[in-house]
Amino acid sequence: MGSEHQKLKLLYLMQMLYEQTDEAHGLTTPELIEGLAERGVDAERKSIYRDLETLRSFGLAIEKLPTRPVSYALASRTFSAAELMLLVDAVQSSRFLTRRMANRLVGGIASLGSCHQEQALSRNVHVEGRITMQNESVFHHVSTIHEALRQRRQVAFRYVKHDVHKRPVAQKDGRLYRETPVRLIYSEGCYYLIAYNEKHESFPAYRVDRMQGLRLTDTPAVRNTAIATFDADAYSARTFSMFGGATRRVTLLVEEPVMSAMLDRFGKDVESAAIDERWARVYVTVTPSPVFFGWLAQFGRGVRIEAPSDLATEYAAYLRDILEDYT
Repeated sequence: MGSEHQKLKLLYLMQMLYEQTDEAHGLTTPELIEGLAERGVDAERKSIYRDLETLRSFGLAIEKLPTRPVSYALASRTFSAAELMLLVDAVQSSRFLTRRMANRLVGGIASLGSCHQEQALSRNVHVEGRITMQNESVFHHVSTIHEALRQRRQVAFRYVKHDVHKRPVAQKDGRLYRETPVRLIYSEGCYYLIAYNEKHESFPAYRVDRMQGLRLTDTPAVRNTAIATFDADAYSARTFSMFGGATRRVTLLVEEPVMSAMLDRFGKDVESAAIDERWARVYVTVTPSPVFFGWLAQFGRGVRIEAPSDLATEYAAYLRDILEDYT
């Protein structure tokens, strides 16, 4: 084995097993010999057996399949076919990815399986109502935010919202936002930066895809007890569509058909007490906002705010204002 190709024999053999075999598809010894020959490597049957054993010793899960003739396959990988399918589905159903980004990621995931699995992994998943982002700045922004968190530095950016003509309009007259990044949260199909605003001593949330010109600054991030004890899970549970503000303890009267939705939103450990077979009290901490009221309204008479009374009055006014537009 003096040639350069012969020195690569084991690597070529491993490549063929990785790309062309799985738990349901193998390569016979003649097929392995033929594949090596196509790569300029001469091999004999006995040397193939020795090489397969060497690869097993190296840690590859090479198994003999009960086929006629006998074939060999890489029967175990880092991700199973089912796990790769879940990853592909998650990518294809993600709202923050453009189609080009999603297709590139799916191709990368599919390459982790065999060629026989690749076709199934590359299929398109239909996601009802899926709307994809129109720019690819999210990837860059997410990377920048992670770097800012690592280096404990503030970030600067402009923040935009859209007018009635669907045009992006910079907020605060285009002035830069300078914030201390606290946590990156993925919620309802979008990335949000949870920041700490020192002036207001609050934790505003910013949609990452609505940031423009995001960059690291030389200003050290603010460090205090509020940031150190920030609970991302609790923040996500009490905040609707990342609308920030003061939190309130709320008692909801919930009808039995709606209880599953309460558990989906607040978790199975949410505090509750059955009143009878039809109704229960559910105790939650939320950030009151129009989005919270809109979320409640979808359940109609199935959910009522019992306490605090001022919030119940505010919710009733919210519903009346909407009704007036239709009467």
